[in-house]
Amino acid sequence: MIFREKKQMSLCILALMLVVDFFLFGHRPLYRELKEIKHAKTKHTFFNAKASAEGKQLSGLGEQLLKLREEVGNYEANVPRDKSLGTFLHKIANLMNEHNLHDQLIQPSKEIEVDKLNCIPITMQCKGGLEDIFDFYKSFQGLDRLVRIEQIRLINSDDLSGMVSMRVTAGIYYREDGSNKGYSKKI
Repeated sequence: MIFREKKQMSLCILALMLVVDFFLFGHRPLYRELKEIKHAKTKHTFFNAKASAEGKQLSGLGEQLLKLREEVGNYEANVPRDKSLGTFLHKIANLMNEHNLHDQLIQPSKEIEVDKLNCIPITMQCKGGLEDIFDFYKSFQGLDRLVRIEQIRLINSDDLSGMVSMRVTAGIYYREDGSNKGYSKKI
């Protein structure tokens, strides 16, 4: 019987050793590895979500770029390489005539160089109905040249006849006749 008890005891110790071996060398490393896999999966899911969000932002930026290109159009075409001042001032005078504006005065001032661009300040004066002046500005915006309006002054006539005097200070831009390289679009 002692032999039998020793045999049972040996089997119990062996079973206990197998259980301890399973937990120390089997279950515990597998548990750590499973934990690392779950952590890696979480990181991967986060990375995918972040990439997806950034992808959506990128497509939105692409749409914004297209809209800006449409708004800006062919910017350089509106800044010619030569003054052509007489021709452009003649176009302005014709627009004033088209919109029944009278007592016209269009006077250029001394040229200013602005970072590879030249600016010719001009002063425009005329008289007409307020609606005619607004129609003139709508047509003026359609001209094929970059003009920056600095100041507009509208004065109602003293006799309240509906006539308005307009005085505008603006700048007409053109590029230097040299190379286009280094041309800055900042104005």
